[in-house]
Amino acid sequence: MTFRRSLLAAAVAVVALSATFTASAQNIVLKATDTHPAGYPTVVAVENMGKRLEAATNGRIKMQMFPGAVLGQEKEAVEQAQIGAIQIVRISLGVIGPVVPDVDVFNMPFVFRDIAHMRAVIDGPIGAELLDKVSASPARLIGLGWMDGGSRSLYTKKKVTSPADLKGVKVRMMGNPLFVDTMNAMGGNGIAMAYGEVFSALQTGVIDGAENNPPSFFTSNHYNAGTKYYAQTNHLIIPEILVMSKVAWDKLSDADKALVKKEARAAQMEQRTLWDKSVADYSAKLKAAGIEFVKVDQKLFYDATAPVRAKYGANFADLMKRIDATK
Repeated sequence: MTFRRSLLAAAVAVVALSATFTASAQNIVLKATDTHPAGYPTVVAVENMGKRLEAATNGRIKMQMFPGAVLGQEKEAVEQAQIGAIQIVRISLGVIGPVVPDVDVFNMPFVFRDIAHMRAVIDGPIGAELLDKVSASPARLIGLGWMDGGSRSLYTKKKVTSPADLKGVKVRMMGNPLFVDTMNAMGGNGIAMAYGEVFSALQTGVIDGAENNPPSFFTSNHYNAGTKYYAQTNHLIIPEILVMSKVAWDKLSDADKALVKKEARAAQMEQRTLWDKSVADYSAKLKAAGIEFVKVDQKLFYDATAPVRAKYGANFADLMKRIDATK
């Protein structure tokens, strides 16, 4: 009943949006949403995808983007996509994992050697297979493409160069036992905490640090909450996924489906260029604000997190071997 009420609430929430999806030969309007704000790489890439779709169809297919979670957070957005009230959503893998467990392999620490390795995986057969698994799952979503979610590293009040330096250091992690266990294995004290609580928790000493990518570190203003060091552990490199409502997808012609897939792939490639520029820009801003970027021996942290990969990767052993073998 709770899930049914959630779907009903999602439907009611979008009644006010008069731009409904119409799969006629004359007009198709795709509503897209993202929790990230306007101007964010994922938002811009999907907006440009919409412009290309419109140009390729002489205006027959149009896209309306609603950034900044104005149509709800990821959970609500997915529920609206499942009933066809929203057509395209950029979401994190945490929303998909319960339905398509294989995507959880990307959440494990150091499953990718670096950003280039991650991109080779999502651009290749493994990325395509996982998108197909999402499409074939009961999630009622079609996997269109992948987006960079950044490489996460530590920002703390004390300088960290090795796992030993993290002893007794309280570090905020995303609210998932896997991530808390990852920080504990790295030598720190992982604390699950909502993102919106991190700034005040840093200020008051409830936590001693957190972890994220440079754009999020800067835009969250966490660099002004007592943190001085950014240890480049790159312990988590987690892609995000672009999905389409199956309700909307099933109304498209085969030609339009092929076009949407093509432009989603183009958006995947464009977003990473935008992302790389964003990382460079915000890293420069952090350094200008006095944050010290600290190089570390990643192998020390990789070795320390081996038990986490063994525990959570038991069901993905073959997949992890294929990921590791990807060049």
